[in-house]
Amino acid sequence: MVASTIVLSATAQHVLLAYSALLLSIAIAVPLAVASLHSRPLASAVMTAANLVQAIPSLAVVAFVVPLLGIGYYPALIVLVFRALLPIVKNTWIGLSTVDRGMIAAAEGIGLTGWQITRYIRFPLAYPAIFAGIRFAAILTNSVAVLTAIIGSGGLGGLILEGIAGSNVTKLLSGAVPAILIALTVDRALSVMERRLEKKK
Repeated sequence: MVASTIVLSATAQHVLLAYSALLLSIAIAVPLAVASLHSRPLASAVMTAANLVQAIPSLAVVAFVVPLLGIGYYPALIVLVFRALLPIVKNTWIGLSTVDRGMIAAAEGIGLTGWQITRYIRFPLAYPAIFAGIRFAAILTNSVAVLTAIIGSGGLGGLILEGIAGSNVTKLLSGAVPAILIALTVDRALSVMERRLEKKK
């Protein structure tokens, strides 16, 4: 048996790490996507980086960070931000940039500024793409947070690694089951939020 206090503490560490990284990624990605709308070179660089980095295995990203930043919570946080940032910025940019040109022209015709068009036209129409990126990133950060236990981030990944190392199925499951439940809960919560935003459009 694994003490419930140990599981709860590991779960709290896991949630803090994974979803702090997700929030930081959103805070960086959305302004970056908006900026990319107005700069073709920036958009090209961001999209190229997103396509290339998404092809790199998460374990390779974790291994690459260790020689540069060491081990522990903050190097793990940087890994997670890096992994979550690109799918969010890519989907956000795609959603914002593929709005029907006729609608943009009509908005310009009635005198809306570039910011007003982005705020009132582009963003409402881009919600499905944006939320698809965020939901993907949420699942990704949850899974990679488990993986970062190999560089000392702790949390549920620590329990899973200890269970594997000691052939302790109970300890392994005490880490794996909460991680799965967190992923399902967050995905469901984001789905509900997306539907509510769609209704308010």
